[in-house]
Amino acid sequence: MADAAVATSGAAIGPPVIEGTGAAGFHRAIFAGLVVLLLVAPFLLYPVFLMKVLCFALFAAAFNLLLGYGGLLSFGHAAYFGMASYISAYSAKVLGFPPELAILAGTAMGAALGLLFGALAIRRQGIYFAMITLALSQMVYFFSLQAKFTGGEDGIQAVPRGTLFGILNLAIDINLYYVVAAIFLIGLYAMYRIIHSPFGQVMKAIRDNEPRAISLGYRVNQYKLALFVMSTTLAGLAGATKAIVFQLASLTDVHWSMSGEPVLMTLVGGLGTVFGPLIGAAVIVSMQNYLATLGAWVLVVQGIIFVTCVLVFREGLLGFVAKTIRRPL
Repeated sequence: MADAAVATSGAAIGPPVIEGTGAAGFHRAIFAGLVVLLLVAPFLLYPVFLMKVLCFALFAAAFNLLLGYGGLLSFGHAAYFGMASYISAYSAKVLGFPPELAILAGTAMGAALGLLFGALAIRRQGIYFAMITLALSQMVYFFSLQAKFTGGEDGIQAVPRGTLFGILNLAIDINLYYVVAAIFLIGLYAMYRIIHSPFGQVMKAIRDNEPRAISLGYRVNQYKLALFVMSTTLAGLAGATKAIVFQLASLTDVHWSMSGEPVLMTLVGGLGTVFGPLIGAAVIVSMQNYLATLGAWVLVVQGIIFVTCVLVFREGLLGFVAKTIRRPL
């Protein structure tokens, strides 16, 4: 089947879509409201906290793109997030790259690593795919532990924030915040366009009925690989930005537990929703920040919230709202 038939065939075998004629306008209104919220947020909350939320929201959105719209469960997204963080930090501190080039270098690493690992992982499905991504991620962790340029257990510290395009001083938190907010919005909008493109419709069709998509003539593995690389690129963008924000790249970024963060954020916010990962990231990061005095009990609280969401809000917080108002979010 020719690719020109993507929209028609994808819609035919995809899930029921709760979108009316005003869906595009509804989404534009949400994006406009989000822009306004991000503009005023640093005057209400600590900018560094907000930047952490946005970095992890982009990370969760990257994971959600892969699982929510492709049906591919990855347990190794820390590899792309963490290696992009290392490359961004190394480029800025050692090579002297300006922040824009350092972030681009980290993002490119996420894309390249995703292409390499994705070519191996997509040959399997289900739990086998998930285990392969976890194994590859652990390889990246041990490489990061031994490699000289990563700094081992010390990581890469005191990463200079630099000056964006030689004009904007990112050492000032409020300046850096608006740059991070712009990066987040660009990443989120890119994901939105991917989801609502003919390519996105085919991916939904593959997610729901892969044998039928194959019977229609689609090269399923090529579509999966393309989506995988898109997801790892966004994850790399999040990791590269995070390294500049916190001026640090460490083993924590490539540890297997980091791969669990976007899973938790996505499920709490709403799997398969555009804006759900932002809600999930805000909830989880807020808990980690404001409940830090509880120590290890923070994990217990996170577990309780996760179990509650699974039992009561099976579609996630935003997914529940979307189902209630019959509008896609």
